[in-house]
Amino acid sequence: MNAGAWGAELKDVLLSVTFMKEDGEITERARSRLRFSYRGLAIPPSWIILKGKFGLKKGKKKEIRERVKSYLEMRKRKQPLDYPSAGSVFKNPKEGPAGKWIEESGLKGFRIGQAMISERHANFIINLGKAKAEEVIRLMEFVEKKVHEGKGISLEREVKVVGES
Repeated sequence: MNAGAWGAELKDVLLSVTFMKEDGEITERARSRLRFSYRGLAIPPSWIILKGKFGLKKGKKKEIRERVKSYLEMRKRKQPLDYPSAGSVFKNPKEGPAGKWIEESGLKGFRIGQAMISERHANFIINLGKAKAEEVIRLMEFVEKKVHEGKGISLEREVKVVGES
């Protein structure tokens, strides 16, 4: 899915990816042969990612630890890490951060069953204890509808729903 944060994405450090095709064939592709997009990698849906090779930059231990510490502190301040969630639910549209549009739609704290839009960061759906997948999906659909109706913005899911409907 080309995860990212703070202006960087996995594709920036990726050297290659090894896949298993639907017929069981294992193939490795260099980054230059892959098509990435914002939070996406264009591959056939039947392919499975087995591993990735990354080229990381060397640095001073102390500086790296300080940078990691500052990122973790920022996440703790901005994200609802005290509840289970799947992370950011929607991709940021060209109009700006998804969380902003969800918040401006008055949806912070809105819940369906045990699934709730986080009070801390509106682009997170948190599990208050025993949320069912159905509740989370219904909440995503509700958010999509309300933001589109109120703001004219179509949110695209970052979270992939798999399994039976």
